[in-house]
Amino acid sequence: MARSVIVLVMHGEPPRDFPRESLTEYFTLHERLHAASPEETARLRGRVETLERAIREWPRSARNDPFYAGSLELAEALQRRTGLRVIVGFNEFCAPSLPEALDRAAAQAREVFVVTPMMTRGGVHAESDIPRQLEQARKRHPGVRFVYAWPYGVSDVAAFLARHLERFGMAVPAAPE
Repeated sequence: MARSVIVLVMHGEPPRDFPRESLTEYFTLHERLHAASPEETARLRGRVETLERAIREWPRSARNDPFYAGSLELAEALQRRTGLRVIVGFNEFCAPSLPEALDRAAAQAREVFVVTPMMTRGGVHAESDIPRQLEQARKRHPGVRFVYAWPYGVSDVAAFLARHLERFGMAVPAAPE
């Protein structure tokens, strides 16, 4: 068993070739769930879950889902950089889901470091969804240490963006001491 594994949490996008009518139905029903009565919620939930599963399990490629392909590319680069196994988990629309990725990681290591490229505060996934999923994973796997490497320091993000701008020819003045 490995000492540490990284879970890279990505947002996810529906694949471009997923049937439009099914995608429209999913979003329509998903929105209706928020305002539905308890009886209607029970009736709608099964169909929403079926559609969500179909979207998540749809075959992916760089052509029909460049975001998914880019997520895997980022995971491979992070794995090369750290020397640790990296498992991608998605908040929405792609498999594996974050809970599935956390369970896979917990089966392989004693500690799981969770990171996301969602860098700014205020996003529901980074601030609420991911911590909630981590708390549930801790309950499922009490012998595993889960570490959420978030939030990012604002000055660290600014420095990263300044270095990135330099790659495109922008003369970035030295940071004040």
